[in-house]
Amino acid sequence: MSFQNGVLKDCYLRAAYDESHLIGGVAYVASTVSAPGVIARTGPLQRLIFGEFDGRPSRRVEAFYSAAVAGGIDAEISSDIRRAIWEKFVFLVGLSATTTTMRVPIGPVRECPQSRALMLDLMREVVAVGRAHGVPLPEDYAQQRLEFADTVSPDMTSSMHHDLERGNRLEVRWLSGGVVELGNQVGVATPLNRAVADILAVHANGRPDH
Repeated sequence: MSFQNGVLKDCYLRAAYDESHLIGGVAYVASTVSAPGVIARTGPLQRLIFGEFDGRPSRRVEAFYSAAVAGGIDAEISSDIRRAIWEKFVFLVGLSATTTTMRVPIGPVRECPQSRALMLDLMREVVAVGRAHGVPLPEDYAQQRLEFADTVSPDMTSSMHHDLERGNRLEVRWLSGGVVELGNQVGVATPLNRAVADILAVHANGRPDH
């Protein structure tokens, strides 16, 4: 069960393991690497969503749910975990692409009409790709996520923005780059996400001293 960002991670796992060994997962947590080997939470969010890819109930999922709740984690079992993974992916791509390329948190992004429109269009590309892959996202889901963006702290940013500032490797290959790859598979154009992936490509491997 992978709680890593993006949707390609499950494709890699399926290539390495039989699908009967896999459970889908999504993590929502605001955190940063505050020191080597130290992860600091930067907000109260600590939510896990997980479930079998075929939507059936299972004893292993129930056992993990019980363990999460016992540990004080807000946990939820999903009957459509693939959709749940893509729902996070839509917002994450919009957030990471804008905050990292613009080097600012979400507040200035959503307040400027041009950057706000860019964020919306980036997420629309993700929704179009997901729907083309058979994920039942509503057509207006990007607009819904933009409205959600208006409810979060203006200081909220993405882990990729933090990584860029610190000279670390970036996950752009699996975020905007993943949208491009998956779009190519189903013939959906993703020019804005390709632009983000191309812009950040020179930073993708981090600074040489890191």
